[in-house]
Amino acid sequence: MKRIAVLGATGSIGRSTLAVARRHPDRFQIVALSALGSVAELESVASEFGVSEVAVADPAALGPLAGRGWRSGPEGVEELARLPEVDIVVNAVVGAAGLVPTIAALEAGKRCALANKESLVAAGGIVLAAAERGGGELVPVDSEHSAIHQCLSGAAPVGAHRLILTASGGPFRQATDEELERVTAASALRHPTWEMGRKITIDSATLANKALEVVEAHHLFGMPYDRIDVVVHPTSIVHSFVEFVDGSVISQMGAPSMEVPILYALTWPRRASDAQLRGFDPVAISPLAFEPVDDRRFPLFRVGVNAGRAGGAAPAVFNAANEVAVEAFLEGRVSFAGMARVVEETLEVHGELPVDTLDDVLGADREARGRARAEIEAIGA
Repeated sequence: MKRIAVLGATGSIGRSTLAVARRHPDRFQIVALSALGSVAELESVASEFGVSEVAVADPAALGPLAGRGWRSGPEGVEELARLPEVDIVVNAVVGAAGLVPTIAALEAGKRCALANKESLVAAGGIVLAAAERGGGELVPVDSEHSAIHQCLSGAAPVGAHRLILTASGGPFRQATDEELERVTAASALRHPTWEMGRKITIDSATLANKALEVVEAHHLFGMPYDRIDVVVHPTSIVHSFVEFVDGSVISQMGAPSMEVPILYALTWPRRASDAQLRGFDPVAISPLAFEPVDDRRFPLFRVGVNAGRAGGAAPAVFNAANEVAVEAFLEGRVSFAGMARVVEETLEVHGELPVDTLDDVLGADREARGRARAEIEAIGA
């Protein structure tokens, strides 16, 4: 029986994790839960699973539940990640807010089932050092990185030559430049193959998400950037490929359901039987098509990968500016195309800040958010 803390329990990944836990009560016990502010849903889930260790990241959201004894604020979420009774921390927190809980879980020797790619993007070296220092382990939940993890299981580390991540291309894969200028938040939130949270759905539409995933893959698997490629695969059946030094290529395939990589992350190196997730039909998914990424129409992909290559503060600045830009787009304060301009301008100013410590990363994150907000105000002026 594995005891699990679900951070971000009311989001898309959190809900999927709870769905997996419901089907496997003999394997998983939910012992801690957190959410940003959806306290009614959090209370319902805590009652269902009999959980007393609960945290709300936004203290203002507690309202009438303030007397419950729940933890609150970012420090409350961090405390859940360190609880001695927790075996696995599922970090499904959105954005850079997930960084400190990731480090906390790894320092405490937990398995971190990581859906919060921003942790590795903003502070990859610091996160990996925390795992080494505390004896924790990272198992990716992102479908592409879970696929690579599965392809590499049992292979000698030197045997992998190249990683190829797939991208659906998002809802605007075939849109013209003129159509991209008119994109609305409502249309961008209609992803063609995946059901996800609002922020990652917008990132998928701009391909910023795929840039974040390239940086994540670089840190997770120690692969140089020049040996990480991305192809557009509209049906999202093949999740990633690994090309080995002898020319062999292994891919991991499956229907686009996040419950598959979640279950894998919770049970690895074993696998758990789950009839609801089986039933793959090769004929039904044929043919499989692949296309190159168009980083002219979707410049945030290029900008993000270049930030990863640059290192230092650049990945954290890219991530922070992108988070601010996505929020502004969803609120109608910046256009779809304008998001890239906001991120590029912010990187121009803050991309070379020195970062050696966690405080440095958090400082770069704050500086970038302030600059990005100023850029958005200037655009709207």
